Amino acid sequence: MSLYRELARPMLFRQDAEDAHVNVLRLLSLWQNWQHWPFAAHLAQALTHVTDPRLHVHALGLDFQLPIGLAAGLDKNAEAAHAWGWMGFGHAELGTITPRPQPGNPRPRLFRLPQDEALINRMGFNSAGAAKVAENLFATRPFAIPIGANIGKNKDTPNEEAVDDYLAAIEQLRGLSDWFTLNVSSPNTPDLRKLQQPAALRALVEQSVQAAGTTPVLVKVAPDFVEDELEATVDAVLEGGAAGVIATNTTLRRPDLRDAARASEAGGLSGAPLKDLATQTIRRVYARTRGRVPVIGVGGITTADDAWEKLLAGADLLQVYSALIFHGPGLAKQLHLGLLDIMEREGVKKLGDVVGRGP
Repeated sequence: MSLYRELARPMLFRQDAEDAHVNVLRLLSLWQNWQHWPFAAHLAQALTHVTDPRLHVHALGLDFQLPIGLAAGLDKNAEAAHAWGWMGFGHAELGTITPRPQPGNPRPRLFRLPQDEALINRMGFNSAGAAKVAENLFATRPFAIPIGANIGKNKDTPNEEAVDDYLAAIEQLRGLSDWFTLNVSSPNTPDLRKLQQPAALRALVEQSVQAAGTTPVLVKVAPDFVEDELEATVDAVLEGGAAGVIATNTTLRRPDLRDAARASEAGGLSGAPLKDLATQTIRRVYARTRGRVPVIGVGGITTADDAWEKLLAGADLLQVYSALIFHGPGLAKQLHLGLLDIMEREGVKKLGDVVGRGP
Protein backbone atom coordinates (compact mmCIF):
# COMPACT_ATOMS: atom_id res chain seq x y z
CA MET A 1 0.00 0.00 0.00
CA SER A 2 2.90 2.38 0.64
CA LEU A 3 4.16 1.68 -2.88
CA TYR A 4 0.74 2.63 -4.22
CA ARG A 5 0.61 5.84 -2.17
CA GLU A 6 4.14 6.92 -3.10
CA LEU A 7 4.27 5.93 -6.77
CA ALA A 8 1.00 4.85 -8.39
CA ARG A 9 -1.45 7.22 -6.73
CA PRO A 10 0.44 10.44 -7.60
CA MET A 11 0.54 9.34 -11.24
CA LEU A 12 -3.15 8.47 -11.27
CA PHE A 13 -4.18 11.66 -9.45
CA ARG A 14 -2.46 13.77 -12.11
CA GLN A 15 -5.08 12.42 -14.52
CA ASP A 16 -8.73 13.39 -14.69
CA ALA A 17 -10.57 11.14 -12.23
CA GLU A 18 -12.67 9.37 -14.86
CA ASP A 19 -9.74 8.99 -17.27
CA ALA A 20 -7.74 7.34 -14.50
CA HIS A 21 -10.68 5.06 -13.74
CA VAL A 22 -10.94 3.96 -17.37
CA ASN A 23 -7.18 3.38 -17.66
CA VAL A 24 -7.05 1.27 -14.49
CA LEU A 25 -9.95 -0.87 -15.70
CA ARG A 26 -8.13 -1.45 -18.98
CA LEU A 27 -5.05 -2.63 -17.11
CA LEU A 28 -7.11 -4.89 -14.88
CA SER A 29 -8.87 -6.33 -17.91
CA LEU A 30 -5.48 -7.22 -19.38
CA TRP A 31 -4.34 -8.60 -16.03
CA GLN A 32 -7.29 -10.95 -15.74
CA ASN A 33 -6.32 -12.50 -19.05
CA TRP A 34 -3.39 -13.99 -17.14
CA GLN A 35 -5.78 -16.29 -15.33
CA HIS A 36 -4.59 -19.12 -17.54
CA TRP A 37 -0.99 -18.52 -16.40
CA PRO A 38 -0.60 -20.48 -13.15
CA PHE A 39 2.30 -18.40 -11.82
CA ALA A 40 0.24 -15.19 -12.09
CA ALA A 41 -2.64 -16.68 -10.12
CA HIS A 42 -0.28 -18.00 -7.43
CA LEU A 43 1.48 -14.64 -7.17
CA ALA A 44 -1.82 -12.80 -6.78
CA GLN A 45 -2.95 -15.27 -4.12
CA ALA A 46 0.27 -14.82 -2.16
CA LEU A 47 0.14 -11.03 -2.27
CA THR A 48 -3.53 -10.31 -1.63
CA HIS A 49 -5.38 -13.24 -0.07
CA VAL A 50 -6.22 -13.94 3.53
CA THR A 51 -7.33 -17.47 4.36
CA ASP A 52 -8.99 -18.01 7.72
CA PRO A 53 -12.25 -19.89 8.42
CA ARG A 54 -13.17 -17.33 11.10
CA LEU A 55 -13.90 -14.87 8.29
CA HIS A 56 -16.28 -17.15 6.39
CA VAL A 57 -19.85 -15.89 5.96
CA HIS A 58 -22.83 -17.84 4.67
CA ALA A 59 -25.49 -15.51 3.28
CA LEU A 60 -27.93 -15.40 0.35
CA GLY A 61 -27.47 -19.16 0.05
CA LEU A 62 -23.82 -18.54 -0.87
CA ASP A 63 -20.49 -19.15 0.84
CA PHE A 64 -18.29 -16.08 1.12
CA GLN A 65 -14.72 -16.95 2.07
CA LEU A 66 -14.07 -13.32 2.99
CA PRO A 67 -16.57 -10.67 4.15
CA ILE A 68 -15.31 -7.58 2.31
CA GLY A 69 -16.22 -7.13 -1.34
CA LEU A 70 -16.17 -4.53 -4.06
CA ALA A 71 -19.15 -2.17 -4.25
CA ALA A 72 -20.98 -1.40 -7.46
CA GLY A 73 -19.81 1.57 -9.48
CA LEU A 74 -16.22 0.68 -10.23
CA ASP A 75 -16.64 -2.16 -12.75
CA LYS A 76 -19.87 -1.16 -14.45
CA ASN A 77 -19.58 -3.42 -17.49
CA ALA A 78 -17.85 -6.55 -16.12
CA GLU A 79 -14.59 -5.59 -17.79
CA ALA A 80 -12.42 -6.94 -14.98
CA ALA A 81 -14.66 -9.35 -13.09
CA HIS A 82 -11.84 -11.83 -12.40
CA ALA A 83 -9.42 -9.22 -11.14
CA TRP A 84 -11.38 -8.41 -7.99
CA GLY A 85 -10.94 -11.89 -6.56
CA TRP A 86 -7.25 -11.68 -7.34
CA MET A 87 -7.08 -8.42 -5.39
CA GLY A 88 -8.29 -10.13 -2.23
CA PHE A 89 -11.99 -9.28 -2.26
CA GLY A 90 -14.51 -11.84 -1.08
CA HIS A 91 -17.12 -10.83 -3.67
CA ALA A 92 -17.76 -8.14 -6.26
CA GLU A 93 -20.88 -6.30 -7.35
CA LEU A 94 -20.82 -5.13 -10.96
CA GLY A 95 -22.81 -2.26 -12.45
CA THR A 96 -25.00 -0.33 -12.31
CA ILE A 97 -26.21 -2.07 -15.49
CA THR A 98 -29.07 -0.65 -17.53
CA PRO A 99 -31.06 -2.78 -19.99
CA ARG A 100 -30.14 -0.55 -22.93
CA PRO A 101 -26.78 1.17 -23.45
CA GLN A 102 -26.63 4.80 -22.38
CA PRO A 103 -23.80 7.35 -22.08
CA GLY A 104 -24.71 8.74 -18.67
CA ASN A 105 -24.42 12.39 -17.70
CA PRO A 106 -22.06 14.88 -19.38
CA ARG A 107 -18.44 15.04 -18.23
CA PRO A 108 -16.85 16.03 -15.92
CA ARG A 109 -18.88 13.83 -13.58
CA LEU A 110 -16.39 12.26 -11.17
CA PHE A 111 -14.40 14.28 -8.63
CA ARG A 112 -11.80 13.39 -6.03
CA LEU A 113 -11.68 15.11 -2.64
CA PRO A 114 -8.26 13.96 -1.37
CA GLN A 115 -8.39 15.98 1.85
CA ASP A 116 -11.58 14.12 2.77
CA GLU A 117 -10.73 10.75 1.17
CA ALA A 118 -14.03 11.09 -0.65
CA LEU A 119 -15.51 11.08 -4.14
CA ILE A 120 -18.41 12.96 -5.65
CA ASN A 121 -19.96 11.41 -8.73
CA ARG A 122 -22.86 12.22 -11.00
CA MET A 123 -22.17 9.47 -13.54
CA GLY A 124 -25.83 8.86 -14.32
CA PHE A 125 -25.74 5.10 -14.96
CA ASN A 126 -23.31 5.16 -17.88
CA SER A 127 -23.61 1.58 -19.08
CA ALA A 128 -22.74 -0.59 -22.06
CA GLY A 129 -26.13 -2.25 -21.54
CA ALA A 130 -27.18 -5.61 -20.17
CA ALA A 131 -26.52 -7.51 -23.40
CA LYS A 132 -22.86 -6.43 -23.48
CA VAL A 133 -22.37 -7.15 -19.78
CA ALA A 134 -23.91 -10.59 -20.27
CA GLU A 135 -21.48 -11.19 -23.12
CA ASN A 136 -18.53 -10.18 -20.93
CA LEU A 137 -19.67 -12.39 -18.04
CA PHE A 138 -20.34 -15.38 -20.27
CA ALA A 139 -16.89 -15.09 -21.86
CA THR A 140 -15.00 -14.99 -18.56
CA ARG A 141 -16.94 -17.23 -16.15
CA PRO A 142 -16.62 -19.17 -13.87
CA PHE A 143 -15.42 -16.83 -11.13
CA ALA A 144 -13.49 -17.58 -7.97
CA ILE A 145 -15.71 -15.31 -5.86
CA PRO A 146 -19.45 -14.59 -5.82
CA ILE A 147 -20.44 -11.95 -8.38
CA GLY A 148 -23.51 -9.72 -8.13
CA ALA A 149 -25.25 -7.63 -10.80
CA ASN A 150 -26.46 -4.18 -9.76
CA ILE A 151 -29.22 -3.09 -12.17
CA GLY A 152 -31.12 0.12 -12.84
CA LYS A 153 -33.50 1.75 -15.25
CA ASN A 154 -32.58 3.80 -18.30
CA LYS A 155 -32.76 7.55 -17.84
CA ASP A 156 -35.43 8.03 -20.53
CA THR A 157 -37.73 5.39 -19.02
CA PRO A 158 -40.48 7.01 -16.93
CA ASN A 159 -40.94 5.67 -13.42
CA GLU A 160 -44.34 4.29 -14.40
CA GLU A 161 -42.53 1.90 -16.75
CA ALA A 162 -39.40 1.36 -14.63
CA VAL A 163 -40.30 -2.20 -13.67
CA ASP A 164 -40.03 -3.20 -17.35
CA ASP A 165 -36.41 -2.02 -17.40
CA TYR A 166 -35.46 -3.98 -14.29
CA LEU A 167 -37.16 -7.10 -15.64
CA ALA A 168 -35.43 -6.71 -19.00
CA ALA A 169 -32.03 -6.49 -17.31
CA ILE A 170 -32.78 -9.55 -15.18
CA GLU A 171 -33.88 -11.49 -18.25
CA GLN A 172 -30.59 -10.74 -20.05
CA LEU A 173 -28.36 -11.45 -17.06
CA ARG A 174 -30.17 -14.36 -15.41
CA GLY A 175 -27.85 -17.29 -14.78
CA LEU A 176 -24.71 -15.17 -15.04
CA SER A 177 -24.61 -13.57 -11.58
CA ASP A 178 -25.08 -14.86 -8.05
CA TRP A 179 -27.56 -12.14 -7.09
CA PHE A 180 -29.30 -9.07 -8.45
CA THR A 181 -29.36 -5.72 -6.69
CA LEU A 182 -32.12 -3.27 -7.57
CA ASN A 183 -30.56 0.19 -7.57
CA VAL A 184 -33.43 2.52 -6.72
CA SER A 185 -31.32 4.93 -4.68
CA SER A 186 -28.76 6.62 -6.91
CA PRO A 187 -29.15 10.40 -6.69
CA ASN A 188 -27.90 10.90 -10.25
CA THR A 189 -30.88 9.70 -12.31
CA PRO A 190 -33.87 12.07 -12.12
CA ASP A 191 -36.70 10.79 -9.90
CA LEU A 192 -35.06 7.39 -9.41
CA ARG A 193 -35.27 7.66 -5.63
CA LYS A 194 -39.05 7.95 -5.89
CA LEU A 195 -38.96 4.22 -6.62
CA GLN A 196 -38.09 3.76 -2.92
CA GLN A 197 -41.61 4.78 -1.99
CA PRO A 198 -43.24 1.71 -0.43
CA ALA A 199 -46.04 0.97 -2.90
CA ALA A 200 -43.82 1.33 -5.98
CA LEU A 201 -40.95 -0.56 -4.38
CA ARG A 202 -42.99 -3.51 -3.19
CA ALA A 203 -44.41 -4.05 -6.69
CA LEU A 204 -40.95 -3.73 -8.25
CA VAL A 205 -39.42 -6.21 -5.81
CA GLU A 206 -42.24 -8.74 -6.19
CA GLN A 207 -41.98 -8.81 -9.98
CA SER A 208 -38.17 -8.85 -9.91
CA VAL A 209 -38.10 -11.77 -7.48
CA GLN A 210 -40.46 -13.70 -9.72
CA ALA A 211 -38.38 -12.94 -12.82
CA ALA A 212 -35.08 -13.83 -11.10
CA GLY A 213 -36.22 -17.33 -10.20
CA THR A 214 -33.70 -18.90 -7.82
CA THR A 215 -31.30 -15.95 -7.97
CA PRO A 216 -31.56 -13.75 -4.85
CA VAL A 217 -32.77 -10.17 -5.29
CA LEU A 218 -31.47 -7.39 -3.03
CA VAL A 219 -32.36 -3.71 -2.80
CA LYS A 220 -29.84 -0.89 -2.34
CA VAL A 221 -31.17 1.98 -0.24
CA ALA A 222 -30.13 5.60 0.22
CA PRO A 223 -28.72 7.13 3.41
CA ASP A 224 -30.80 10.30 3.09
CA PHE A 225 -34.14 9.21 4.54
CA VAL A 226 -35.89 11.35 7.13
CA GLU A 227 -38.00 10.28 10.11
CA ASP A 228 -39.58 6.86 9.48
CA GLU A 229 -39.24 6.79 5.67
CA LEU A 230 -36.42 4.23 5.81
CA GLU A 231 -38.43 1.84 7.95
CA ALA A 232 -41.37 2.00 5.53
CA THR A 233 -39.02 1.31 2.64
CA VAL A 234 -37.46 -1.68 4.43
CA ASP A 235 -40.93 -3.05 5.14
CA ALA A 236 -41.73 -2.85 1.42
CA VAL A 237 -38.47 -4.64 0.61
CA LEU A 238 -39.34 -7.49 2.96
CA GLU A 239 -42.99 -7.69 1.88
CA GLY A 240 -41.87 -7.87 -1.75
CA GLY A 241 -39.74 -10.91 -0.98
CA ALA A 242 -36.23 -9.48 -1.35
CA ALA A 243 -33.38 -11.60 -0.02
CA GLY A 244 -31.39 -8.74 1.48
CA VAL A 245 -30.65 -5.02 1.76
CA ILE A 246 -27.56 -3.06 0.79
CA ALA A 247 -27.03 0.03 2.93
CA THR A 248 -26.07 2.49 1.60
CA ASN A 249 -25.77 4.33 -1.67
CA THR A 250 -24.07 7.73 -1.93
CA THR A 251 -25.42 10.79 -0.11
CA LEU A 252 -26.53 14.23 -1.22
CA ARG A 253 -25.41 15.65 2.11
CA ARG A 254 -22.05 17.37 2.54
CA PRO A 255 -20.95 16.63 6.11
CA ASP A 256 -17.94 18.70 7.25
CA LEU A 257 -15.97 18.57 4.02
CA ARG A 258 -12.55 20.20 4.02
CA ASP A 259 -12.31 20.40 0.23
CA ALA A 260 -14.56 23.44 -0.14
CA ALA A 261 -13.79 23.79 -3.84
CA ARG A 262 -15.30 20.40 -4.64
CA ALA A 263 -18.02 20.31 -1.98
CA SER A 264 -20.37 22.30 -4.17
CA GLU A 265 -20.25 19.79 -7.05
CA ALA A 266 -23.60 18.13 -7.71
CA GLY A 267 -23.82 14.38 -7.24
CA GLY A 268 -23.53 11.64 -4.68
CA LEU A 269 -20.81 11.77 -2.02
CA SER A 270 -18.99 8.58 -1.02
CA GLY A 271 -15.96 7.79 1.08
CA ALA A 272 -14.87 8.60 4.62
CA PRO A 273 -17.40 11.42 5.28
CA LEU A 274 -20.24 8.96 4.67
CA LYS A 275 -19.07 6.58 7.41
CA ASP A 276 -21.29 7.61 10.31
CA LEU A 277 -24.40 8.18 8.20
CA ALA A 278 -24.01 4.77 6.56
CA THR A 279 -23.52 3.07 9.94
CA GLN A 280 -26.63 4.74 11.34
CA THR A 281 -28.60 3.54 8.31
CA ILE A 282 -27.32 -0.03 8.72
CA ARG A 283 -28.35 0.04 12.37
CA ARG A 284 -31.86 1.18 11.46
CA VAL A 285 -32.18 -1.42 8.69
CA TYR A 286 -31.02 -4.20 11.01
CA ALA A 287 -33.42 -3.08 13.75
CA ARG A 288 -36.28 -3.24 11.25
CA THR A 289 -35.36 -6.55 9.64
CA ARG A 290 -34.43 -8.17 12.97
CA GLY A 291 -31.92 -10.33 11.15
CA ARG A 292 -34.51 -11.91 8.85
CA VAL A 293 -32.42 -11.05 5.78
CA PRO A 294 -28.72 -10.22 5.46
CA VAL A 295 -27.55 -6.63 5.31
CA ILE A 296 -24.55 -5.60 3.23
CA GLY A 297 -22.86 -2.52 4.67
CA VAL A 298 -21.30 0.12 2.41
CA GLY A 299 -20.03 3.61 3.07
CA GLY A 300 -16.86 5.09 4.51
CA ILE A 301 -14.97 1.88 5.31
CA THR A 302 -11.28 2.76 5.38
CA THR A 303 -9.95 0.82 8.36
CA ALA A 304 -10.70 -2.47 10.08
CA ASP A 305 -12.26 -0.50 12.93
CA ASP A 306 -14.69 1.05 10.43
CA ALA A 307 -15.56 -2.43 9.16
CA TRP A 308 -16.01 -3.76 12.71
CA GLU A 309 -18.34 -0.88 13.55
CA LYS A 310 -20.60 -1.77 10.65
CA LEU A 311 -20.65 -5.44 11.62
CA LEU A 312 -21.72 -4.47 15.14
CA ALA A 313 -24.42 -2.26 13.62
CA GLY A 314 -25.89 -5.24 11.77
CA ALA A 315 -24.00 -5.82 8.51
CA ASP A 316 -23.34 -9.44 7.53
CA LEU A 317 -21.08 -8.52 4.61
CA LEU A 318 -19.26 -5.33 3.64
CA GLN A 319 -18.31 -3.49 0.46
CA VAL A 320 -15.78 -0.78 -0.37
CA TYR A 321 -15.11 1.49 -3.33
CA SER A 322 -13.79 4.99 -2.53
CA ALA A 323 -11.14 3.76 -0.08
CA LEU A 324 -9.72 1.58 -2.85
CA ILE A 325 -9.02 4.72 -4.89
CA PHE A 326 -7.11 6.33 -2.04
CA HIS A 327 -5.38 3.28 -0.52
CA GLY A 328 -4.83 0.98 -3.46
CA PRO A 329 -4.96 -2.75 -4.20
CA GLY A 330 -3.67 -3.85 -0.79
CA LEU A 331 -6.77 -2.52 0.92
CA ALA A 332 -8.79 -5.75 1.08
CA LYS A 333 -5.92 -7.70 2.64
CA GLN A 334 -5.26 -4.95 5.18
CA LEU A 335 -8.92 -4.85 6.20
CA HIS A 336 -9.24 -8.61 6.52
CA LEU A 337 -6.05 -8.91 8.58
CA GLY A 338 -7.26 -6.03 10.74
CA LEU A 339 -10.57 -7.79 11.37
CA LEU A 340 -8.71 -10.91 12.47
CA ASP A 341 -6.66 -8.82 14.89
CA ILE A 342 -9.83 -7.33 16.39
CA MET A 343 -11.45 -10.77 16.65
CA GLU A 344 -8.38 -12.08 18.44
CA ARG A 345 -8.41 -9.16 20.85
CA GLU A 346 -12.15 -9.49 21.52
CA GLY A 347 -12.10 -13.27 21.79
CA VAL A 348 -14.50 -13.71 18.85
CA LYS A 349 -14.38 -17.12 17.16
CA LYS A 350 -16.67 -16.43 14.20
CA LEU A 351 -17.41 -13.17 12.42
CA GLY A 352 -21.15 -13.80 12.40
CA ASP A 353 -21.18 -13.79 16.21
CA VAL A 354 -20.78 -9.99 16.31
CA VAL A 355 -23.37 -9.01 13.71
CA GLY A 356 -25.86 -6.61 15.26
CA ARG A 357 -24.31 -6.86 18.72
CA GLY A 358 -23.32 -3.22 18.92
CA PRO A 359 -25.11 -0.21 20.42
